[in-house]
Amino acid sequence: MATPMDPGFEQYVRGRQQHLVRAAYLMCGDAAQAEDLVQEALIKLAGRWSKLRFENPDGYVRRILYHDAISAWRSTRREVLTEGMPDAPHPGPSPADRAGLRTDVIAALRRLPERQRAVVVLRYFEDRSEIDTAEVLGISVGTVKNQAHDGLANLRKVMGENGIVSTKEDGR
Repeated sequence: MATPMDPGFEQYVRGRQQHLVRAAYLMCGDAAQAEDLVQEALIKLAGRWSKLRFENPDGYVRRILYHDAISAWRSTRREVLTEGMPDAPHPGPSPADRAGLRTDVIAALRRLPERQRAVVVLRYFEDRSEIDTAEVLGISVGTVKNQAHDGLANLRKVMGENGIVSTKEDGR
């Protein structure tokens, strides 16, 4: 027997769903998978809504998104042995085109290790503090700082290799 949904939960879902789908997309790189991750996370949140509604539902949902994205990645990942490194595909149109740049950034994010990607997404796309990011991911603030530093360095390297951003010889 179905029970009526809490209006507060409905309001939360309406107000946050697209934002959460964007965050999930940046974490996993696939629109359909992002929508599925958010739907599963919201189902899990619904079961605990009476407790979490006054705490931090966003943090709870983001932690679920992160863990479920990693679980999905691990379950579908297959290693393919090659004799050499494959050439990286060019990410798309010129950086002057905003839509092309978005595609380029998403492609570069996909090349980051999952923890670096999650930290970069939460810190810089979600504008979360180091403390919030650490809480969501269940890691220390120091790990957040290290992963953010390494993730941004890797993004600069990938984006520079593909001619998307200019890199100076002094590494800045």
